Amino acid sequence: MPRNESKFTVFFEDPFGVGVYERMEDGILEVCKITFGAEPKDYEVYDFFLQNWNKLCFSPPVNADHGQDVKINPKRMQRAL
Repeated sequence: MPRNESKFTVFFEDPFGVGVYERMEDGILEVCKITFGAEPKDYEVYDFFLQNWNKLCFSPPVNADHGQDVKINPKRMQRAL
């Protein structure tokens, strides 16, 4: 079954806000780095995507072996420590 994921993270890298957009399609990972101003607001980031979606430049595709996420009960995890 094909698995498609996307993730966008914004963090502060002095003196700018930087966004990292990751997309994974069928085990192939591509990443795009976006530099914003000092502190981008939510609506500025959203507007950027609306205006520049087709201009994003992604890294060369890389195979990503993405194992299944194993969810462990918090109480079991605490006992294991």
